[in-house]
Amino acid sequence: MWNYDSGDEEPASQSDKSELHSTLKSLASKLEDLSTCNDLIAKHGAALQRSLSELENLKLPAESGEKIKAVNERATLFRITSNAMINACRDFLELAESHSRKWQRALQYEREQRIRLEETIEQLAKQHNSLERACRGAPGLSSSATAVSSTSKGSVQPAKGEASDEDEETEYFDAMEDAPAFITVTADPKHHRRSGSNLSGASEGHPEDWNLEDNVFESANQTGDKESMCKDVLPKKRRRTRIPDKPNYSLNLWSIMKNCIGKELSKIPMPVNFNEPLSMLQRLTEDLEYHELLDKAVKCESSTEQMCFVAAFSVSSYSTTVHRTAKPFNPLLGETYELDRLDELGFRSLCEQVSHHPPAAAHHVYSKQGWTLWQEITIASKFRGKYLSIMPLGAIHLEFHSSGNHYVWRKVTSTVHNIIVGKLWIDQSGDIEIVNHKSKDKCQLKFTPYSYFSRDVPRKVTGVVTDADGKAHYVMSGTWDENMECSKIVQSSHGSTSSEGKQKTVYQTLAPKVLWKKYPLPENAENMYFFSDLALTLNEPEERVAPTDSRLRPDQRLMENGKWDEANVEKQRLEEKQRAVRRRREAEAVEALEEGKDYEGYIPLWFERKVDPLTGELICVYKGGYWEAKEKQDWDLCPDIF
Repeated sequence: MWNYDSGDEEPASQSDKSELHSTLKSLASKLEDLSTCNDLIAKHGAALQRSLSELENLKLPAESGEKIKAVNERATLFRITSNAMINACRDFLELAESHSRKWQRALQYEREQRIRLEETIEQLAKQHNSLERACRGAPGLSSSATAVSSTSKGSVQPAKGEASDEDEETEYFDAMEDAPAFITVTADPKHHRRSGSNLSGASEGHPEDWNLEDNVFESANQTGDKESMCKDVLPKKRRRTRIPDKPNYSLNLWSIMKNCIGKELSKIPMPVNFNEPLSMLQRLTEDLEYHELLDKAVKCESSTEQMCFVAAFSVSSYSTTVHRTAKPFNPLLGETYELDRLDELGFRSLCEQVSHHPPAAAHHVYSKQGWTLWQEITIASKFRGKYLSIMPLGAIHLEFHSSGNHYVWRKVTSTVHNIIVGKLWIDQSGDIEIVNHKSKDKCQLKFTPYSYFSRDVPRKVTGVVTDADGKAHYVMSGTWDENMECSKIVQSSHGSTSSEGKQKTVYQTLAPKVLWKKYPLPENAENMYFFSDLALTLNEPEERVAPTDSRLRPDQRLMENGKWDEANVEKQRLEEKQRAVRRRREAEAVEALEEGKDYEGYIPLWFERKVDPLTGELICVYKGGYWEAKEKQDWDLCPDIF
């Protein structure tokens, strides 16, 4: 995404003032030159006329006299024309002299108006940030509110009177067709225990199952406390806790971005000033920051209960984006990134850039705790002038080894606002539908778009977990940047019909359980690109990794060390090297076509393309061999990309 400094307004205003004075000075100089030419034409014209009159008075042959007479007539015409021009110039001079002060005042007024407008916009941006902070700190906007509602069908429209920031091209505010409209009411636990057998409970067993399952859900409440996380083995390696502070480089954003409107962002060469020192492969690996949610999900006997943890995990991956407005490095084709934390955290992850246009990354994670996750994500992004849309395309697969439960979901759209003016901020909006293809359970999560005029908690996420028969079992609520809670449904009924003619379902629930809570950022995070503790370790140099690993990318390493100018030079070199390889591959394809041979094109090294039996899509899945190659340190197959 983005990060830049727009602190060049004052120099720009000084430059405009200097340009104005220079223009007025130049105009005055030209007017003076015109006045001088006027005088010279009048002077030399009169002298020429006198000379011709003297020639006429001389006694010359008749032929010469006729010629002189003709010249005199032409001179007379020239004098008449010159006099007309001189009079026009004199009038222009008088008009210019009388109006120059008026023009100067008008120009000065317009310049002051422009500066005032810029200051007003900047002030509005500051007020925007202040209002946002005030709203987030208001006591009535707690994320533990018990009343939650959402629309049932059609598009999500801005609230009445809302100044929507989007235009007709915005496509990511569409709600899911069957998203349930609901209100939750906290039930009395004592009453539930007493008459639970008569309630339409959401459990697959006894009404008291919520209490029996408390041990798993209570352990989830500890996800915000790193010291109390359940780990089989304590960390064996001490990881770094800081990186060099971000240098204070300023950049004229508009001079670069005005040429990018409507273009595919991945095809535009960008200086590292817009980046953070991580690649997209490393950002993708950051989705695993709250992997312990999946470790807890393994222990769940109920598939709907397990779905709650999977839903919380799907939301947790967005928590790192709330302050991270810089864009990651676009990986080079064939670039890889491994995160081997098998001994420390119980999992190991591998990413590979399998396509360059469009950019696509394949990801595979194996956990010895009992789950496997894989995905191929293609990033589509468009710069619209006011905002930047980032649309991840592709399905995420998660399978639990013992139960065989196979979950599939897709990411929502991210939007970077205030691209031109004000402080950058990111919002997530849209819907996630998580499907367990074995049990047919579903969870529909709704990410509510941010609005100044809404009374809702900012960055709100709500949802309902249902079984194969469509019966609701749990209500999910929280925010994508802070926490997610789960409330067990003990009874449901139809509520009143809204003014729009839509009927809401009222869910009576037990008290909510916190499943996920965001870790606090490390000290000095604002000077380290707002990296989390995990993000700080992702680009830490490590031995024995593949020569294509993102940690070895030189421009990214130079940027992390604060050498941005050298990083930009190195970035251009790497991109040109990649373009040369692509041109060579294209030439080989043309040659093969001319010879009537088949050309396979680029083939990923550690992944292979297969048709997904669940989605019907052609995706890259891990074919094996990487960790064995690492064990032997046999990297002969790796391309030279750096």
